[in-house]
Amino acid sequence: MSLLKLFSGPSPEKLEEKGDALFAAGHWGQAKLAYEGALDKRQKRSGQDIDARHRLAEKIRETFNALAREHRQTAQNLIEGGHYDEARALLTLAMEVTADRQLKAELDAQLHALTSPRNHPNDREPMVSTVRSEDSDPLLDEASEDDYFQALCGTLPQEVRDAYLAYSEDFKSGYIALNRGDFQAAAESLSRAMAQNPQPESYIPLELASAKLNLDRPAEARELLESFLEHHPHALPAYQLLCEIYWDEEDFDRVDALLASLSEELAESVAAVLLKGETLMRAGRHADARNFFRQFLKGYDWNDTVARELAKAHEALNESAEARAIYREIIGRCDSCRARIDPAIKHRYAELCFADGLYTTEILEMYLALAREIPENAAGYFDRISRIYAAQGNPTEAERFHSFARRAAAERD
Repeated sequence: MSLLKLFSGPSPEKLEEKGDALFAAGHWGQAKLAYEGALDKRQKRSGQDIDARHRLAEKIRETFNALAREHRQTAQNLIEGGHYDEARALLTLAMEVTADRQLKAELDAQLHALTSPRNHPNDREPMVSTVRSEDSDPLLDEASEDDYFQALCGTLPQEVRDAYLAYSEDFKSGYIALNRGDFQAAAESLSRAMAQNPQPESYIPLELASAKLNLDRPAEARELLESFLEHHPHALPAYQLLCEIYWDEEDFDRVDALLASLSEELAESVAAVLLKGETLMRAGRHADARNFFRQFLKGYDWNDTVARELAKAHEALNESAEARAIYREIIGRCDSCRARIDPAIKHRYAELCFADGLYTTEILEMYLALAREIPENAAGYFDRISRIYAAQGNPTEAERFHSFARRAAAERD
């Protein structure tokens, strides 16, 4: 291997693949960094490669949108529990990180609903929105930071929540920065917090390891995590982060040993099943992963997340009909209980159907819905709709949506 190759790091293609895997696993911050690295390398190449650069820019935007949706779901859970201040802080943050106009409008509507005294009969005064203006009061900003920190801690187990709330201001600043994707600031603040609280049973190393991993410093993160697990052998997030490190090193034997060390309770959790299946997928053992996920679903109740991973294994094996059937069942289950369908599920189902030449009205309508839900991808969806209309013998609508696709592409650029 040449010295140039040795020190140039992974290719943009490899970085994009890594970003895709991280995104699929829900690690939005790490996915964003991988996509940004791929985009930076693409921009430094002599060729224009405009399509690839647009694709990466869209993926970066989608990591922010995914983070905003996650904050929105957590906020909804807090609202249902009566924690309105914490929910408002998360909704405000979600509005700050997303550029999706429709999602912003929905978040804004939720924020306005929270300000209505009708929603809070026990409150003497209506709540005040925390959306910041350019000349906002610093004291209000500080209150918003406190609300956000409380909201983040509110999602943790009681023991961990109590510990986090008792840590220093440096920990609070670092934990907020970590959840906002400012990993350098997070690492600096959390390092100071750990120096202030060096007790071996502290939870601070777990969060600092997450910041280090997001800064592409896996050796430091691994040392923190391995030491942390000696004192917290039941902390599942630490196992998840260590698996990420070992996967990147392609040290699958070490992953197997790590997962074999899980307590009986953790080993039977859905999270452990997903880690074991992901290990098989990362090792290229797609058939084993398919069989593993399939066996789990046969022996336990239906689980959408496991089913989704099974569909991905089928896709990796080019078994599109089986993957389509699973995505269709997930969509049907959501429809029957009136739950929101993840746009990513609809996207994969529609794309597989389109690739297999299933140009049905159902798929056409699904692409129309996706164009509203993921507007940054609208140009591609309108192009798909145009092709479906053409296949159905409707040239007028085909041309109309072809023009929509051109217009959406021009607006995106």
